[in-house]
Formats: sequence, C-alpha cells, structure tokens
Amino acid sequence: MTASTGTLPSATLQDAIDYASAHEVAWSRDTSAPWGVHAADPPPWNRLLGPVAPRGPVSGAILQGGNLLASWGEPMRADLTFSVAKTYLALIAGVAFDRGLLPDVDQPVCARLPGIGFDSEHNRQVTWAQLLQQTSEWEGACFGVPEQVDRYRVTQFQQKSVQGKKGDARALEAPGTYWEYNDVRINQLSLALLHLFGRALPQVFDTEIMRPLDASGDWRWLGYDNSWIELNGRRVQSVPGGSHWGGGVSINSLDQARIGQLLLDQGRHGARQILSPEWIAKMRTPCAIAPFYGYLTWLNPERSVFPSASASSYFAIGAGGSITWIDPDRQLVVVVRWINADHADAFFRAVGEAVDAGG
Repeated sequence: MTASTGTLPSATLQDAIDYASAHEVAWSRDTSAPWGVHAADPPPWNRLLGPVAPRGPVSGAILQGGNLLASWGEPMRADLTFSVAKTYLALIAGVAFDRGLLPDVDQPVCARLPGIGFDSEHNRQVTWAQLLQQTSEWEGACFGVPEQVDRYRVTQFQQKSVQGKKGDARALEAPGTYWEYNDVRINQLSLALLHLFGRALPQVFDTEIMRPLDASGDWRWLGYDNSWIELNGRRVQSVPGGSHWGGGVSINSLDQARIGQLLLDQGRHGARQILSPEWIAKMRTPCAIAPFYGYLTWLNPERSVFPSASASSYFAIGAGGSITWIDPDRQLVVVVRWINADHADAFFRAVGEAVDAGG
C-alpha cells in the first residue's frame, strides 16, 4: 500500500467522504446506550461478557491499485470492528488449509477434534465448510451462551425473511441445509480453530497475516472473561468472531485496508504469497443455499447486498457500520467505519462514480 501523489483527496472523492461523515451511525461514542447489538438478545444474554471501548468518528481509507487515494476521520485509531472479525477467522482457516492442518473443509469437525462440542448425533455431521458458510445448524452453548440466542436472526443484508422472533426455539434442520447468521456458532468455529492450531488465534493472525502484511502493531483481538481454556498445559483465551458480547478485534482503518488489498491481490503481498489463491477463491464462492455469502464473506452476485457495487464485489461487514468493500473490477478497496449502514450503498455509489471519473 503506497500513497498516491498529493495529500488531499480529489473534490468528487471528497464529496463521497463528506457524505459518509454526514451519516454517522447513531451509536454513542462512549459505549453508553444505545450501543452494540447485545441489547437485542433475550435476557439473560443481553449483557456484555468481554471488554469494549469508546469509538471514534466516521473514518476510513480508499485504495486503488494498491495506492492510497484518501483517508479521513481517524484512520489510525484502533476501533472495534464487530463482525468484520468473521472474515478474519476465514483468513485464519485459510492459513490452516494452506499449511495442511485443514486439508478437507468438507470433513466433519469431530473427525479431527473430538470432545469439543461436535460429538452429538446432530453435531457430528457438522463440517468446517458449513461453519464457514453459516449453514452448520450446530446445536449447543459456547462459553455459556446458547446458539438459540441467534435463531431467527435477520441481518440487513441477507436475502431471506424468517417466521419467528429472534431467540425463540426453532426446530433445527440438517447441517448444510439452512442458512442462519449466528454468532454463537461462529464462536464455536473459533474454538475449533484454536484446538486445530494448538495456539491462540491472535498469535496465528499476528505471525501469519499481520506481520507479513507489514501492518501496525496496535491491533488487538480479545475474548470474554470466561473464554479461557486449558490447551496443551497452557491457559489460552478463545476469541469471538465479533463483538456481539464484547471483545473481538480492534484495528485501524489502514490495517483493514491492507487486509482488503491482500484479498484483492489473491493472497499475495509483495513477493510473498500469504494465502493461496485457491483459498481466496473458496472465500468468494457463493453458498449454494445463500448465494450472497461465501466463507464468512458477503458476496454481491445479484447486487443484493449493495446494489451500487459491482456484481464481483465482496465485503467484510460488521455492526456499527464497519465495512470493507473489495471491488476487483475497479481494483478498489474501501474501508469505512461507523457509517449508518442505511447510507452505505449511496456512499459506495459516490466513491465508484468518483473513481470512474478519475477523481
């Protein structure tokens, strides 16, 4: 990632940035109410289990062809990024795939990792691919939170309506046959990856992704107060794939842009192949029953997630308006933080028009 000539964004790109800045998410900046997504859970699960921190203003960065066109707000501030961390879990799974730790994503998790929650008649069918696509229908509780909390959950970006209230009981379908955005099941995936690597996932993310990317060292990935386990004689914290109940990834906008560029460049950074193109392709392959989703990555083949983005675009999306947009057609990476998600599409349209017009 290199800076382009000049220090200020062009006028039309500045218009897009001004639009984003004028449409900040309504969340408090100091973690007082309204803040986060846990408040929508049925009690007693509507409380934090891990740390949170105050946030900054609408911020972001725009890269094209690896060149930094613009940044704004507080791009060097390490802020919580919520479910963008899910996409980072997919990168860690890619490290496992490329290193031979996860040679077959269609293998049931229990075949490699018995005794960690995949042993029941229902759960022994769950595969790694299903967890990555959010079709696992895994049943149980992870660190005291039952996955039922997120049954009947509907996100703003999915092409699906449900016939129930969030947190209500629902008869589970066979693994692989039902798509549901469920943070507890993602935390169970994270726990499985922890056991697969035998070391803390933030360490894996640091040594295998962030350091090779020449990222800053001020990011952090934290778990819950009760998510510590004994692993190989050591006390290790399992980390969540988001900040639904606190914890998660805090990272700055420029580091997020580096990760987006890594995806755009097919897993390559400079002379180093950090992740294989084969794994990047898997992340971008539409789920058969949810074509707007890949491996913990939002896809846009029917332009249903963001109509103003190209059909080849894909995204890491987190609550609070944290979005990384990757557009292969334009060789574009856009990171925006704390935008009102209802206005994200208009912002992307403005950025695209500015870039297409040459600034």
